[in-house]
Amino acid sequence: MIAVDTNILVYAHREDTPWHKEAFRCIKTLAEGHKSWAIPWPCIHEFLAIVTHPGIFNPPSPRDIAIKQVEAWLESPSLVLLSETEMHWSVLRDSIKKGKIKGPMVHDARVAAICTEHGVKELWSADRDFSRFKGITVKNPLVG
Repeated sequence: MIAVDTNILVYAHREDTPWHKEAFRCIKTLAEGHKSWAIPWPCIHEFLAIVTHPGIFNPPSPRDIAIKQVEAWLESPSLVLLSETEMHWSVLRDSIKKGKIKGPMVHDARVAAICTEHGVKELWSADRDFSRFKGITVKNPLVG
């Protein structure tokens, strides 16, 4: 299963980002496809925080538009939402220790741990920091 990171979601939503067309196409392909794909819940939270933040986008996405975007993704019958499982702490702890993670990278460790818990093999992201986490192949679908 392919999971999608926050940055791909942001690019797909915001037409004023340089990777919008590519990201929109990627998400549309997943959402309209028959294979299961996933979004970790922390990525939805982060998406909402980023696109509605006036310090990041001028103008930011209106809250109701950002919520409608999430609801549109949730309509995809092949979407699986990922959250922490009972083994989350042990997986997260190991990721933090082995990757020597601290500070803001803990959020990425959380996303990677959730993906690992659910058997995700590929994470689509434009963030190279995910390469620190073993067991998940990180692919940037926006570049050839």
